[in-house]
Amino acid sequence: MEPFDEIRQRLAAIEQEESVSIFYACESGSRAWGFPSANSDYDVRFLYVRKPDWYLSIDVEDQRDVIERPILDEYDVNGWDLRKALKLLRKSNPPLLEWLNSPIIYSEDSSISARFKALVPHCYSPIACTYHYLQMAKGNFREYLKGDTVSVKKYFYVLRPLLAIQWIEQSNEVVPTEFGVLVNNLIPVGNLRDEIESLIERKKLGDELKREPRIETISHFIESEMTRLSDKIIDKRDDKPSMDVLNAVFRDILRESEG
Repeated sequence: MEPFDEIRQRLAAIEQEESVSIFYACESGSRAWGFPSANSDYDVRFLYVRKPDWYLSIDVEDQRDVIERPILDEYDVNGWDLRKALKLLRKSNPPLLEWLNSPIIYSEDSSISARFKALVPHCYSPIACTYHYLQMAKGNFREYLKGDTVSVKKYFYVLRPLLAIQWIEQSNEVVPTEFGVLVNNLIPVGNLRDEIESLIERKKLGDELKREPRIETISHFIESEMTRLSDKIIDKRDDKPSMDVLNAVFRDILRESEG
């Protein structure tokens, strides 16, 4: 069975088993970023809504708001409840924004999905996203990319958040999910882009990209950006959209999913 058919079949099974309606399902991770290796998992992420009565219960706060399935074969499938997703969207959660911008969509209820996505301009916070990406870059840089020998695969996990910050600084817009879009728009033609594109090709061809001598051009760029950003002050206090707006969309989606 083709991967798309397999994934859609698994999503349909989840809907039946969990009594939910999945209104959006996409690919995340390396396949969505544009550089999967031959043995990359399918990282399937979805958003779902339950029947209204589930939300009208006195213990709704104690109920699980995620659905997770064990990784089976090469498929990693899990999702978030509508209520959880709306709360995270209000915080401008970068992983959720990346899901919504994924170039690979497995299933979508266009009407409900459109209502949800229409909230993005109201919820998007450059401040919150910059803080998230900076912490990600710092953590991965500290853990994997210091020294003469580095975990080469982790270059991606520092480059991508650093380029995401540049994107926000230059455009103040939601960061594209595809890594190639960031590289093409932010890295000038030259040695650095050549080294990054070479690394992407190695990963696509199945190179394990384990510990190797550091790639000087990429390491220098990363270290320069980390130095530049070391003094960046990010005020985490940020205005969030009114709950009234999100509650209205929440109720509309519940009504529509019931219909």
